[in-house]
Amino acid sequence: MFKFAFRSSICLAALTASSTAFAEDASTAHAIATDGDSIIVTATRAPLTLDEIPSSIAVLDKAAIDRAQDIGVTELLLRTPAISISRNGGYGTSTSLRIRGAEPEHSVVVIDGVKLNDPSSTGGGFNFTNLLAGDISRIEVLRGPQSILWGSQAIGGVVNVVTASPEKDLEGSFDIEAGSRDTISARAALGGRTGPLRWRIGGQRFTTDGISSHARAFGGIERDGYRNHSVSGRAELALADNVSAEVRGYYSSGRVEFDGFNTDSKDYGLNKEFVGYAGLNFDLVGGRFRNRVAHAYTDTNRDNFNPDRARPRSFEADGKNKRWEYQGSFDVSDRITAIFGVENERSDFRSRSPSASLATPLPAFARGKAELTSVYGQLSIEPVEGLTINGGVRYDDHDRYGGQTLFAAGGVWRLATGTVLRASYGEGFKAPSLYQLFSEYGNVGLDPEEAHGWEAGIEQHLFDRKLVVGATWFDRTTTNQIVYNPCSSPSTDPMCFVPGSNPASPRFGYYLNVARSEAHGVEAAAALTLGGLTLDGNYSWIVAEDRSPGANFGKWLPRRPRQTANASASYAFGFGLELGAAVRWSGKSYDNASNATRLDDYTLVDLRAEVALSDAVKLFARAENIFDEQYMTAFRYGSLGRSVYAGIRGRF
Repeated sequence: MFKFAFRSSICLAALTASSTAFAEDASTAHAIATDGDSIIVTATRAPLTLDEIPSSIAVLDKAAIDRAQDIGVTELLLRTPAISISRNGGYGTSTSLRIRGAEPEHSVVVIDGVKLNDPSSTGGGFNFTNLLAGDISRIEVLRGPQSILWGSQAIGGVVNVVTASPEKDLEGSFDIEAGSRDTISARAALGGRTGPLRWRIGGQRFTTDGISSHARAFGGIERDGYRNHSVSGRAELALADNVSAEVRGYYSSGRVEFDGFNTDSKDYGLNKEFVGYAGLNFDLVGGRFRNRVAHAYTDTNRDNFNPDRARPRSFEADGKNKRWEYQGSFDVSDRITAIFGVENERSDFRSRSPSASLATPLPAFARGKAELTSVYGQLSIEPVEGLTINGGVRYDDHDRYGGQTLFAAGGVWRLATGTVLRASYGEGFKAPSLYQLFSEYGNVGLDPEEAHGWEAGIEQHLFDRKLVVGATWFDRTTTNQIVYNPCSSPSTDPMCFVPGSNPASPRFGYYLNVARSEAHGVEAAAALTLGGLTLDGNYSWIVAEDRSPGANFGKWLPRRPRQTANASASYAFGFGLELGAAVRWSGKSYDNASNATRLDDYTLVDLRAEVALSDAVKLFARAENIFDEQYMTAFRYGSLGRSVYAGIRGRF
C-alpha cells in the first residue's frame, strides 16, 4: 500500500524556479515507475523522460505520502532503498539520515530549491528532527555522489522536498489526526490562481507526550514530550509570457524534551529554522534558453536548557547561509541540452556551552565563517534513439582551501525489450564544517574530505509495466574523513588544549583527518500492480567499512546496518476502501567504531486503512509496530513502541 518510485532511474523534480513550467507535469508522475514517457524535472535539472536518467532516484508523490500516513519525513524515507537512520529517542530528538552508508553530513537536503544545512552543527549537515510531512507534495531521493549540480557536500546523495503548488483557481486541504501518547497533528493549506498570480500557504501543529529518550531497558521511564509548529508559503507572479518572479518561505519551531548523561532528566531544547527564497525566471530564444537568478537564505537557531542548573541554558548555537545563484539551461537541439551555472555561498556560525555555575563567567562565542564560489556545467546528449549520455564538471573555490575540480558522467540505454541499462560515475568534495574548524573542539588544520563513486544497474519492464524489477550495484570511497578524537587526562598532546589559551586549558577532544572509508552494495526492488492489488518491496545490502590503518580497520561504520528490506501490500476495493500492510526489517549494526556495542536487528509491521466518505474527504487509521518490537538505532536511546492513530483528510 505504500507506493514509491523504487526504480534506480526515476525523476528528481521541481528543484529550480527555471523548472517551474515543468513542475505541473512532474506532479502527475505516478509513484511507481509505470510511465517511462512522463515528462518530469530530472536530476539533470532539465525536462527528460523517465527512462533517460542514469542516476538512482526514488520518488514519493503526494498520493504515496497520503497513503503512507507517516507524520515525519524520515519515516517516509526509510521505506526507500539504501536509507538508514539513527535517532536519540522519539519524535523531535536528534535524527541522522544516511544514504548508502555515507555520513549524515555527506548528503544535501533541499526544500523548494533551497539547500538546507546548519553551519553550527557538528558536521554542518541537516538534522531531520523538525521536518514533518506537512504541506509536502513530493519527495525525491537521489543516491550517489551528485556534486556537479548540487554542490560539493552531495557525496552520499540528495533529498529534495517540494511543497505543494496551486493547480486550481481556489483549492485547500487539511489533515487532522490523534493517537497514542496524546499525539495530535493538525494541518491545513489554502492556495489558488488569480490572473498572473499563483499562491499557496500552509501550516501544521504537532504535539505528543512522547517516550523516554533514555531507553526503557536502561531504566528510562519519564516521558519526553515534543511540540512543533511550521508554516510554508509560496507565490509566483507572471510578469510576461517568458518572465516570472517567485518567493518561497518555510519556518519551523520545535521544543523537545530529552535525557542527558544516560538518565532521565529535565533537559529540553528549542529549535528554530527559517528558509527564504526569491528568484527571477526568464526564457529566451523562444523558450530554448531558460534562466534563473535567485537568492536563498537559511537560519537555524538551537538552544538547550536544564531547569535544575543554576544557569539553565547549557548550549546555544546559530548558523546562517546566504546564497546567490544563476542557472541556465539551453536546448542546443532536440538531442543536446546544456545546463550551467554560478553559485556563491557565505556561511557563518556561533556557538557556546555556558557553565552551570553562575560564578563562572559566560564564555565567548566560538565563531567562524566561510565563502564558497562555484561554476558548473553539464551536457546531455542523445546520439542515437534510446541512448542518453551526460557529463559534467564543477569548479569550487573555497576561501580557505582554494580550488577543487570535480567530474561526473553517466549513461542510460533503453532497449526495445523493455530493458533499461544505466551507469554513472561521480566525485565529491566537502570542506570541514565551521564547527569542526572553529568550535571549542575545532582544528583549523583540517583538510577537506574527498570521495568518488560509481554505479551500474539494470531494470526490466514486463506485462505493459504491470511488473517492474531492477537492481543496482554501487561503490564509493571516501578519504580524509574527519573524526572526533577524544582526549585523556592528563594528556601531552598539544591538540588536547584549547588553541591560544594561556594558561593552557584542557579540552575533551578535537577533530582530525584520519579516516578512510569504503562502501559498496546492491539495491534491488520490484513492484507489481494487478487491478486494485499493489505489491512492492526493496532490499539493500550495504557494506560500509572503516579502511583506516589501525585497530578499527575492516570494522563496520557505526549505526549502519548491512542489510535492510521493505515490503508492502495494498488492495483498493471498488467502494472507496483501501487496506494495506507494510513490513520493515533492519539487520544488526554497531553503535561504535570498535564494533564493541551491538545494535540488534528488528522487524516492524504496520497496518493502514482509509475509506472515502466523498471524492474530497477520507477517514484513515493506522497501527504502527503492532508487535511492540523493542529496538534501538542508537545505543541507550528509546524508540517508539506500538502506536495507533486515526484521523480525517480533505482535499478540495
